[in-house]
Amino acid sequence: MAAPELYPDIQPFATGEVALDPPHVMVWEQSGRTDGVPVLFLHGGPGAGTNASNRRFFDPTYYRIIVYDQRGAGRSRPLGTLKDNTTGHLVADIEVLREHLGIENWLVFGGSWGATLALAYAQAHPDRCLALILRGIFLCRSCEVDWFMRGMGTFFPEHWRAFAEHLPAEERSDLLSFYYRRLCDPDPTVHMPAAHAWSRWEGACSTFKSNPAVLADFGRDEVALSLARIEAHYFVNEIFLRPGALVDGITHIRHIPGFIVQGRYDMVCPIRTAQDLARAWPEAELTVVPEAGHSSLEPSIRQALVTITNRLRDRSLGGEQR
Repeated sequence: MAAPELYPDIQPFATGEVALDPPHVMVWEQSGRTDGVPVLFLHGGPGAGTNASNRRFFDPTYYRIIVYDQRGAGRSRPLGTLKDNTTGHLVADIEVLREHLGIENWLVFGGSWGATLALAYAQAHPDRCLALILRGIFLCRSCEVDWFMRGMGTFFPEHWRAFAEHLPAEERSDLLSFYYRRLCDPDPTVHMPAAHAWSRWEGACSTFKSNPAVLADFGRDEVALSLARIEAHYFVNEIFLRPGALVDGITHIRHIPGFIVQGRYDMVCPIRTAQDLARAWPEAELTVVPEAGHSSLEPSIRQALVTITNRLRDRSLGGEQR
């Protein structure tokens, strides 16, 4: 049997906005089957925003697909803002969206930071989650942030050199702090070059083989600004959670069906973190994808993800199809 591929591109059947605490406005969309089993897509970063490909992991004849942009990201406004932008706020926003759309519970699907947020949300609201599909696991432990800021340079020395050398020599001893200072500077001539340097660094390390389309997406001004500024904000603040909280919180979600998909050669979120999560959560199913990096659009990663959403469809997740 041929490996499943992404579903064809579709258009939303509904879009809208939700006013959060000022100045934040959340933008959302729904596609697929209007009375289907709800699935929530959580984008990465934090700050990366969404795109049309995010709808394509799900059978649109079965799923009601909900995609939204988190605070400061994508189409949500204002772009790149850090005011009241914490993990706690993002978890609360998901509940606001669920209630706004009149959804009782849903499948939660997230990759990279989206997997982090999915864990935080599920641990706070386990009764709202039908299942969790997590890809490219990131828990924001200090070793993971250190790897992102420096360790990846072991495999991508030329890209790390460009990332580090954007800063003057006297600032390179603490890349995160000095990048954060520049990214928060109100002057676009200061924050935009820093944002592009950060975003190019992440994009260059995100795929098993160099992918011009991925690099082009990371290079867009709006993606670079929100991704770099908000990522640095969360890294500096240890994602606003107690160290170890997400692993300790597994006890609250053991009963929820869990699926972990991890690229063997993921350089952004190395496999060790996925294995640590799987050891803490043995009830979850871990799939290690060979010859794959970090991006959800790696051919074998997307096939693994679609396989899982199809399996859950075939189990009639959420009861009889309506």
